[in-house]
Amino acid sequence: MSMVKKYNAAGAATGEVEIPAGLLEMEKGSQAVHDVVVALTNARRAGTACTLTKGEVNGTGAKPWKQKGTGRARAGYRQSTIWRGGATTFGPRPRDYSVKVNRKVMKLAFRRALSEKLESGAVRVVEPLMVDIPKTKAFAALLKAQQITGAALVIVDTVGMALAMAVRNLPKVELVKAADVNVYQLLRYPVVLVNGAGLEQLMARLAK
Repeated sequence: MSMVKKYNAAGAATGEVEIPAGLLEMEKGSQAVHDVVVALTNARRAGTACTLTKGEVNGTGAKPWKQKGTGRARAGYRQSTIWRGGATTFGPRPRDYSVKVNRKVMKLAFRRALSEKLESGAVRVVEPLMVDIPKTKAFAALLKAQQITGAALVIVDTVGMALAMAVRNLPKVELVKAADVNVYQLLRYPVVLVNGAGLEQLMARLAK
């Protein structure tokens, strides 16, 4: 069983939320977390890096100079990989970096990552986790009240327009719905703020 501290918008502690021990997973899943993080980060890669081979470099096919008698090194074509403006040896080519991960592995990785956050005390419930006006300073004031000065992940059940606009200009803060949060996001941020309804959705995902 794990306890998550609950705060109000002013930063005052208002109680604790009990997390059933049966939902947490601390014994296994470390390899699953690694596999899922690799898959998620690979999926973000464009894979469009491309260099020219000898057959793709534009230029004449004529021999630069005669084979013998010049005193210079032999040269057969201007597209040579050792020439400036020539081809690239074993350069990058367009490729797909995606890695397949089974659904069970994805679930195990999410369960392990969230369990570690809950056990370490990095998750705190803030109620209400919202702002009345779509202003960055409004949410910055809420973070200051929670004594958060670094990076933070904000998880809510539904993303309102005012909250989205208030968070988007904070470079170290990411806003995400509880139904969409992934393993990489959980591991990336040292502090996780979640509202009550968002925590219920996270618990529902753990119970599946």
